[in-house]
Amino acid sequence: MTRREMTFLVAGLTAGAIATAVSTAMAQGNSGPAPLASGVYAWESFPVEKTGSGERRAIFDAPTATVDRLETHITTLNAGAAPHAAHRHPDEELVFVREGVVEATINGVTKNAPAGSVIFYSSNDLHGMRNAGSGQASYFVLRWTSPGKEGPKPGGSR
Repeated sequence: MTRREMTFLVAGLTAGAIATAVSTAMAQGNSGPAPLASGVYAWESFPVEKTGSGERRAIFDAPTATVDRLETHITTLNAGAAPHAAHRHPDEELVFVREGVVEATINGVTKNAPAGSVIFYSSNDLHGMRNAGSGQASYFVLRWTSPGKEGPKPGGSR
């Protein structure tokens, strides 16, 4: 083995050892939220947050054994209201319409989703919603961030 090859070998082994030590130290010092435990989450236990468009009930926002973040909440919209402007994010999202009619817009295409419908927003698709009915509309939101993928961490953005 030449001196040059030996230098590259030692440098590579040193870099690997440093990376392993850093990742081990980070894992041991991780004081993030505990993984979400199995359980039953009762409607009456969800705190109600009044919003400009209706109300929001947070259910949970935590890592699990298989995803970096699992967040779910329930939004109730007043007639004609939207929870926020159209936006995009790297995590994926499922919306289960509970009551009313939700108008969903995905990348400029708008469709009505009546009670019982499911809406899926893929990563980074521009999307928005509004209540298209004359009464309240409510829906459950389920968002997740896959391991190693970009996206909000538990307790992060809505």
